[in-house]
Amino acid sequence: MSDAKIKGPASYFPSIEKAYGRPIAEWKALVRAACPARHMELVALLKQQHGMGHGHANAIVAHTLAEDDG
Repeated sequence: MSDAKIKGPASYFPSIEKAYGRPIAEWKALVRAACPARHMELVALLKQQHGMGHGHANAIVAHTLAEDDG
């Protein structure tokens, strides 16, 4: 097991799951279903349609788009 601390957008994932009651995989699927769209459009979608805070929405979008680009 690794004791390495999670950094970057993924560090928000436990609090996102706790606050909004859905696994990260579901949030990522919502982002992917809304593509193609610009980063901030996807952030706005999570904020407006799901009541997510800006930091949490931005973390999900950034992590999802980075995964898909890589």
